[in-house]
Amino acid sequence: MNKTDRQYQSVLQECRDLFLKKNQDYGTAWRVLRPSSLTDQIYIKAGRIRSIDQKQNQKIVDSIEQEFIGIINYCIMALIQLDREKHEYTDPLNKENAPSLYNQYAQKVFSLMQSKNHDYDEAWRFMRVSSMTDLILMKLVRIKEIEDKKGNTLVSEGIDANYMDIMNYSIFALILLHESQNPNF
Repeated sequence: MNKTDRQYQSVLQECRDLFLKKNQDYGTAWRVLRPSSLTDQIYIKAGRIRSIDQKQNQKIVDSIEQEFIGIINYCIMALIQLDREKHEYTDPLNKENAPSLYNQYAQKVFSLMQSKNHDYDEAWRFMRVSSMTDLILMKLVRIKEIEDKKGNTLVSEGIDANYMDIMNYSIFALILLHESQNPNF
């Protein structure tokens, strides 16, 4: 396993651990959220990251890292919701099968990252976390436009592709933040 794959999996495990703990506490209460509501939750988190970066201080203790973890987990939830949307919140998704669905979507996003990382030669390593945050916000604005158009686009990628990109940018941001705190990460 190369360095990026190892770091990626380490960050993803951190996110998965939190998801599983919240799954034990709350079950799949998030199933009542429509994909558009999850988009808004991700937007709030990304907006907070940008606000803290611009103001250079914060008044709420939650770290930027925790916000990126939240974005990643909300992206997984959104991908699940997109595929299961026709079942509404009555779908029999429960806290016993939610972890396997999490893993399924996480693997799909990881595979996408490997393909893009190959083609782009890890260009993300030369980016600033603030630029990744801006790209996440841009993709969220795109998602909102697509949602408002009921998914009808002329040439654009689908909503799911944007969620996967947001998830990957968030994981890359966490890798860079971890490396800045621990060069041996």
